[in-house]
Amino acid sequence: MRHVAVMAGSGAIGLTAVFAVELINLVYVSMLGDQVFTAAMGFAGVINFFILSLLIGLMIGVTATVSRTIGAQRMDEARVLATSSLVLVIGIVVLVAGLTMVFVEPLLIQLGARDRVLTLAQRYLIIALPATVFLGAGMVCSALLRSVGDARRAMMVTLLPAILTAIIDPLFIFTFKLGFDGAAIVVLIARITLFGVGLHGVWRVHHLLARFDSSRLARDARLLSVVAVPAVITYLATPVGAAFVTHTIAAFGASAVAGQATIERLTPVAFGLIHSLSGAVGPVFAQNLGAKRFDRVRESLRASLIFMVLAVGVAWLVIAVLQDPLTRFFSLDGQGAQMMHAFCSWLSASFFFMGALFVANSAFNNLGRPLWSTGFNWARATLGTIPFAWWGSHYGPVEVLAGQAIGAVIFGTLALASAFWLTNTLGEQRP
Repeated sequence: MRHVAVMAGSGAIGLTAVFAVELINLVYVSMLGDQVFTAAMGFAGVINFFILSLLIGLMIGVTATVSRTIGAQRMDEARVLATSSLVLVIGIVVLVAGLTMVFVEPLLIQLGARDRVLTLAQRYLIIALPATVFLGAGMVCSALLRSVGDARRAMMVTLLPAILTAIIDPLFIFTFKLGFDGAAIVVLIARITLFGVGLHGVWRVHHLLARFDSSRLARDARLLSVVAVPAVITYLATPVGAAFVTHTIAAFGASAVAGQATIERLTPVAFGLIHSLSGAVGPVFAQNLGAKRFDRVRESLRASLIFMVLAVGVAWLVIAVLQDPLTRFFSLDGQGAQMMHAFCSWLSASFFFMGALFVANSAFNNLGRPLWSTGFNWARATLGTIPFAWWGSHYGPVEVLAGQAIGAVIFGTLALASAFWLTNTLGEQRP
């Protein structure tokens, strides 16, 4: 249990800091007193979420591949692989961000953005999307730092930009009177900072980057893709479900979209521990499996589950107590306020089952069943979201969120049951 708590706790700080930048931005934008601004950030956030999910999947591939090479004492090869990883990710992000900028208006229209909300969301993305290149490069640097065991510096790569955002956001939005555009400019500055901090650690401190070798690029791309492609496919499931929910809620107006945007940004910060749990406890499962300690594999699963229940319970209690101040703080009213109260009061209970899915995913990924993780994630994001959210759309935005929660209950339970079955099967195979 101590091992699970330490790994998940340290991982949560770095991961939560990435999402905290968006939440801090939303806090100051909501102070402008117009829910249209918050709604515009909600639509922009869905598109950003797709790119961030892509980057998290690529980062997992970089960490696994480079750390394995370092562990084999092939440091020169690891440096070349690190450089290739950085070049490949930058190339992928430039392509994805460029295509997104070209098609940003039709994408936002498909999500349900209209009129002034559409104009503002488009303007925000045109300013912020170029910064995605720095975000991608910075996240690769963070992955490389984790590969050499420098968890503290890897955490600072994302933590420092979040602190910077909290300091300069009010300057750009209010003092410089840039308003909504100021929030987008701060995102650009924060992501450049993220890359700068990461590059300093990788290049100047650990000397992890070698001279770029173009002849190695294709080979290194194949090595990275073995881990990165399944991870990307798995992580893209969540924004697909979120996009459908946002599209459905858009029919209820700007107030409802503002409520959804606030909840979407509050969630990964409030429940950051369980979001980090899946990746953080992976080594605990893998090491015990490698040692053929199947009893400890089962113990790790139980400890992760208990830790998740405690983490969700504490977070739920905190936001339930603070629901009125939170609603006022984000300037929500009407349907947006109703959604926030419902989320804080009872919809957050669904995170017990989302947490169960994350725990199960970690077991699947590290016990030789990565496709089970992909399957359950996509099933929850499609079969567990679309029909239930569509049902809820006939009643109201709160019911849409309730429909989404029902899917989490179903597939979180099924995934956890499958994880226990898998660990029991390992026990039966023990000599």
